[in-house]
Amino acid sequence: MSSDATRASTPRRAMRHQKRRSRRFRTIRAAALTLAVLLVGSTAVSIAPALAAPGTDSVAARVAEWGRDHGLGWAVSALETVQYAKDKPTLGGSVDGGLPTVGTDPTVQGSASTAPHAGQATSVAPGTLTPLVSSPLAGEGVWRDLYSVNGVPAARAASLRPDSLHTSYYVQVVWMDPSLLTFRLHPGYKVPGPAVMPDNQLTPDELNSVLATFNSGFLMADARGGYWQNGQSIVDLRTGAASMVLSTDGHVRVEAWPGGTPSSDTAAVRQNLDMVIENGVISPAVSQANASVWGKTVGNAAYVWRSGIGIRADGSVIFVVGPAMNVATLAGVLHDAGAVNAMQLDINSSWTNYITYSHPSPGSAIPSLLPPANASVNPNRYLQPSSRDFVAVLPR
Repeated sequence: MSSDATRASTPRRAMRHQKRRSRRFRTIRAAALTLAVLLVGSTAVSIAPALAAPGTDSVAARVAEWGRDHGLGWAVSALETVQYAKDKPTLGGSVDGGLPTVGTDPTVQGSASTAPHAGQATSVAPGTLTPLVSSPLAGEGVWRDLYSVNGVPAARAASLRPDSLHTSYYVQVVWMDPSLLTFRLHPGYKVPGPAVMPDNQLTPDELNSVLATFNSGFLMADARGGYWQNGQSIVDLRTGAASMVLSTDGHVRVEAWPGGTPSSDTAAVRQNLDMVIENGVISPAVSQANASVWGKTVGNAAYVWRSGIGIRADGSVIFVVGPAMNVATLAGVLHDAGAVNAMQLDINSSWTNYITYSHPSPGSAIPSLLPPANASVNPNRYLQPSSRDFVAVLPR
């Protein structure tokens, strides 16, 4: 398409997207207000503190979280089910404007003593992902540089449709090189629990170099697992639970928790549900509608926004985020990208995100949402206190 044609079509595409976002916003706002009426009528506890809490969480998300905290999860789940029935992702169609063709590609300097030099990265990005649709779009499944450390690509992103049915949507797959990157878990002021650690947003030091952030898991009451950090057990760890384990040297792995106390070289353990891939095999449970495994909210069969993290055989990290996925879809995309161990993180558009950062001046971090742009997420989410825990990606 010529540049003139692209410019001419952009306002039309933007208008269509804006209308769809407006309709979804009205639906979500109506559901939130309905829930608020139900909740306020059911309890004498004021909702005002939840609405006035710091951070960028939407009104709908705040109301829903408040309801779950006050024993009214049944009402939240019922409204989410009604909303999903009215707003299921469409079948067929094409991606408006095609797939994104470039990454943000900011470059930062790693530590002078530990950062690899050009050509010394120890992981290799997987080959082009095989599209799941018989007629691929231009660039579908192709890796593109996302950001670099010392001039060496440290992360790459690929876009592809999640399956052969939901062809008007695409998800993003991010590959990250652990020889160039370090991963740090930040607690939220609400999740995992009572504030015992202050780092619920990016720190001043991190603002100089942070390359990316991504969401963590469910509310702890729904995660069927625990949270352990810096020697403190905030919520008891569950043996067998899917676990994102971060080491003191900044590496991350995903495993079914073997039990016992974390080792001395462990910085944090964040558990969420059960493994979706273990030792290279997709769990058969991903296709089973089992609320005891996958949680009551919406469920594993619903096609919604989801995110997940996996580890390849060489230790490199895969993150997947996007709409129109059920648990089986998410597991399949992670597996196709080479993940041998993987877990679901969060669900729904309010909580799933991958944000990259550029640094035009010292101490500044300019955020950008990785496409597909999620209108429910404020890109400044982790530049201020966050209600939920998240992972910061920094140069090694």
